[in-house]
Amino acid sequence: MSFPAIVPKQPQGTAHRTVAVALAVLLLATATVLANRVLPGWAYPVCGTVTAAVLLLLARAVGIGWAEIGFSRQHARRALRFGLGGFAVVVLGFGLAAALPPLRVLFHDGRVGSHGFGQLMWLALVRIPFGTVLVEEVAFRGVLPALLGGGERWRWRPVLGASALFGLWHLLPSLALTQNEAVRQAVGSLPLAVVSLLAMLAAAAVGVFLCWWRYLGRGLLAPALVHVATNSVGLVLAWAVAR
Repeated sequence: MSFPAIVPKQPQGTAHRTVAVALAVLLLATATVLANRVLPGWAYPVCGTVTAAVLLLLARAVGIGWAEIGFSRQHARRALRFGLGGFAVVVLGFGLAAALPPLRVLFHDGRVGSHGFGQLMWLALVRIPFGTVLVEEVAFRGVLPALLGGGERWRWRPVLGASALFGLWHLLPSLALTQNEAVRQAVGSLPLAVVSLLAMLAAAAVGVFLCWWRYLGRGLLAPALVHVATNSVGLVLAWAVAR
């Protein structure tokens, strides 16, 4: 006599979060294609802001708390302190690199082009903070780790999962990396597919570090300010070196 196998039911909350993860990944895949291949430049920060807002709504819809995402009022000052500290370290490191001739090659990037000062400010103060930093921090240091079970404390599986997706998120941008002189000198002889793979692995590793900084600072503001320093300040210094 045989008995039907009893399959334990998945908790309803867990099932909802699994669906939410799938929807978040689909949303991010659509957003990166739109931002990098379809939308005009002025719409880039709009796309990033809207994507971040939808991700937050999705997380809240399945019961994720604000503190789990990284918006804890209790730890806001701590997050700000860690964010400003990281910002200062990045700016100091970039300043030293720009001051030393052998390291200035790091700022020789063909993607910077010949921007005027007004366009530079648009890129550094609007496009990057709202089109890049906001969506990436909300998605990969906030919503996705929480949906994957991260909660308010460091857990390896959610961190590695979100960081792996952060690496994949950089697929399209990685195709233009060889326009950076330092990258071209280091790996210019490799096929573009290999360069792209290495860039995504590097992005995933950076994602792990930023997750660590987020949990250490107890909030998204900590990695967000480091991210702004890396991208916006790096852009301004590359522009200044080119001049």
